[in-house]
Amino acid sequence: MTRLAVVLLVLLLQISWRSPAQTGEAANRVLDTVSIEAYAAEQPLRNVAASIGSIDKKNFDRFNGTSLLPAFNMVPGIRMEERSPGSYRFSVRGSLLRSPFGVRNVKFYWNGLPFTDGGGNTYLNLLDLQAVSKAEIIKGPAGSLYGAGTGGAVLLRSAPVQQSAVALHALGGSFGTARIGGLVEAHSQSIGSRVQFTHQESDGFREQSAMKRNAFQADMMFPIDASDVLDVTVLYTDLTYQTPGGLTEAQYLADPRQARPRSGSIPSAAEQQAAVFNQTLFTGIHYEHQWSPSWSSTLGIVASSTEFKNPAIRNYETRDEQNVGARLTTTWAKNQDNLRTRIVFGGEYQQYRAPITVTDNVGGTPGSQIFSQDKITSLLALGFAQAEIHYAHGLQFVGGLSVNYVELNDERTAPSPGVTYKRSLNPVLLPRLAILKKLGTSVSVFASASRGFSPPTVAEVMPSTGIYNSALNPESGWSYEAGVHGNVGQRIEWHAALYDFRLDNAIVLQRDSMGADYYVNAGNTRQPGIEVAASWSKPYTGALQLLRLETGITYSAYKFGTYVNDGNDYSGNSLTGVPPWTVALGLDADFVHGFYTRITANYADRIPLNDANTDYASDYLLLGGRIGRRFTGRVPIDFFIGVDNALDQSYSLGNDLNAAGKRYFNAAPRINYYLGLSARLGFDAK
Repeated sequence: MTRLAVVLLVLLLQISWRSPAQTGEAANRVLDTVSIEAYAAEQPLRNVAASIGSIDKKNFDRFNGTSLLPAFNMVPGIRMEERSPGSYRFSVRGSLLRSPFGVRNVKFYWNGLPFTDGGGNTYLNLLDLQAVSKAEIIKGPAGSLYGAGTGGAVLLRSAPVQQSAVALHALGGSFGTARIGGLVEAHSQSIGSRVQFTHQESDGFREQSAMKRNAFQADMMFPIDASDVLDVTVLYTDLTYQTPGGLTEAQYLADPRQARPRSGSIPSAAEQQAAVFNQTLFTGIHYEHQWSPSWSSTLGIVASSTEFKNPAIRNYETRDEQNVGARLTTTWAKNQDNLRTRIVFGGEYQQYRAPITVTDNVGGTPGSQIFSQDKITSLLALGFAQAEIHYAHGLQFVGGLSVNYVELNDERTAPSPGVTYKRSLNPVLLPRLAILKKLGTSVSVFASASRGFSPPTVAEVMPSTGIYNSALNPESGWSYEAGVHGNVGQRIEWHAALYDFRLDNAIVLQRDSMGADYYVNAGNTRQPGIEVAASWSKPYTGALQLLRLETGITYSAYKFGTYVNDGNDYSGNSLTGVPPWTVALGLDADFVHGFYTRITANYADRIPLNDANTDYASDYLLLGGRIGRRFTGRVPIDFFIGVDNALDQSYSLGNDLNAAGKRYFNAAPRINYYLGLSARLGFDAK
């Protein structure tokens, strides 16, 4: 780590010990109790035999509100990047060896509904931050309940409707950033509904990096009776973001704002109008029934349709994706004198279909030359069961198991002659065992072992090269973990975990001279790491009302095991795309009369850019802040101004790993500013 990162950490720790004493009513305020729903049981985090990252609304509101990225990057073990506005990458305890559309080996759920489709795609960039109230990240293999995915699972939720209200928000910032939207909520004994819309756009820091998104969402919650609740979600997003392409180091240093320039006969990103167009309609129904005090069931049904277009430097790809799925969960719980038992079992099914056509790209329009035409179908099915037993004296045992089935078919009609590829993977068992012991009322320790499995996604077996890769094998491996949850008094909360994930047949990304992606298996990897999260909060009675500090530290000592590719031996090298150290620090202060400030520092160590470990992206330290004032009254208003990258760092975020011609670098915005406000009028507020 740099000396500056260490100095910041020490400074924040010193503040926590030098703070003045508090008196009066403010002294009764304590840290919020973190309650999570991961592993199918709502309970305090200290009672969970796993590492869970939790982000609530106040964490999201620490930043400018245009992206999920900064809040996720405060959580140890989580790495989110953005090559250009709207072009996300997301990783949990793993490398950023990119899988399609930015999410690698992690399954996402939205209000209990599968959001990752049956083809393995997660269009995280469709969600507007206004819609997200809470995120829970299960770190490490979560296959015993959530199926295939070696990275874990992310559970996203919207806020419950608690009153009838109208809310508006608006923001403007550097590089043409603008965001405006609002929502209408209606609340009664028979229904809770929310309709919201947000328009967001940006010119981007670089040439050919503009983004525009219109996101509409409707949520309806029907409490039918004391035993039945029905939720309905409709999400429609029209998203366009340009893709500027990677730069060589010389190009990056000379002019980081340029898009990938022309190189010989290969046109530039601007000439080809490289971009992604995504129009998606996602609908879901979630039904919950309480059969008896001990038995309950939930059923979720989803359907989505995506019209996807991707003019790239080398070709023009169009897709018409259709996905349907369902998830059924049944829970039995029994409480006795010294024994509490919970058993969860159920299944999940998804079916995906996508006609895909790849043609030549003529200045941003599809040409007449057809490179390939395919009809892709994919089927995912899993059954799962988990038993959780709580004994007296704070001892807990957890055992879970899922069986997973994957089928992938491709009917290629062009080029002629046509050919059909069929791939069915034998059913895979994914077990998980965990134990937790409470040590008094303040500390609990846990240990777990779990198996992860991740089949190649549709876009990995048939990447942008258009060549179907039937030889690409699934990843699988075991994760071993030990951790501790603790608190000191009523003010300090901390979590730490030590883990070792051993992965076989790791899928890694390669890029050809045209920037097209393709994937190969990299033998095995060993991925040990350490994560530490801590928060401290203290109220006051003077001008300063509340002070909160938090930190998240990640150490990742990831290495390739046996890895030979094209005659090159990379065994023992550092895993591509993983910074050894990341450190996040946050300082929140609330003052009288509604004034507040939020300060964040985020450090990332240098990152190996290729499997040979000959090229690295430099480390960087980002400093940001937001100050504002909340006005109370009939119409509460929050007015704020802020700055990101206050140190004006030059850095690359979302590097193109293993890029041909060493075009690794995607320059991130330099220092930038924003100004915004939000207002809410409640109709039934007392």
